[in-house]
Amino acid sequence: MRKRAILAVLATGTALSGFAGPSAYADEIVGDVQITNVSVNAGKDIVVGVSDKTVTVSVTATDPSGIWDADLYLWRGPDGTDPYYSATDYVDPNEDTTPADCVASSATTSTCAKTFTFEPDWWVTNANAGTWKVGVQVHANDNSRTEKWAYTTTRLQRLSKLTVNAGPEPIAKGRTLTISGKLSRANWDTLDYRGYTNQPVKLQFRKAGTTTYTTAKTIYTSSTGGLTSTVTASADGYWRWYFAGTSTTSAVKATGDFVDVQ
Repeated sequence: MRKRAILAVLATGTALSGFAGPSAYADEIVGDVQITNVSVNAGKDIVVGVSDKTVTVSVTATDPSGIWDADLYLWRGPDGTDPYYSATDYVDPNEDTTPADCVASSATTSTCAKTFTFEPDWWVTNANAGTWKVGVQVHANDNSRTEKWAYTTTRLQRLSKLTVNAGPEPIAKGRTLTISGKLSRANWDTLDYRGYTNQPVKLQFRKAGTTTYTTAKTIYTSSTGGLTSTVTASADGYWRWYFAGTSTTSAVKATGDFVDVQ
């Protein structure tokens, strides 16, 4: 059975910095409610480009009397602080359009899910990238309840892009091959992609007929995100750039560029 969330919504729509919520209270467990799992975006980082991104956050909980309802919220702020009054950033979706829905898997256990939309053209700015805490409230049918301000964390990241071009093609064995490219990432303040400066990027090669890339060298991006390196052509294969990502920016691999060595 699906059930509409009726816990108090902590914000009318999406609120950030300056949110005024209900009276503060600490983590609490009253009764036998047990949270067994919290999932954010299916366990993946929340990666946002320059358009809206909607993700699902869910909580699975159990209680002898069964689960009545649940609520979830995302926030950032110092550890040990009150998310309602001390959050640097805070988001809780509008109750009327994105309620938490609970689905019972047994008489005692339910999974309750809620969607969150990150909107670069409205409230998401570059400063919002980084680690977010996930707060959870669960109420049982016998009035047992639990709330965890920071049950787990998730990362909100700016989408990155990476290009590659190897040449000249074809090339004689032993000649110098030049591999260029560019690393860029979403700029939520300007709604476009800008070069990512001074970042380590690996140049990798996969010999034709094999499936594994190996790293040839690591270089740093220029002030515009540009990449250029040279190698000695030795065999047919694919060249690519690989960026491991940062806490605020997603990892990315360029599609390999095949070079025919003659």
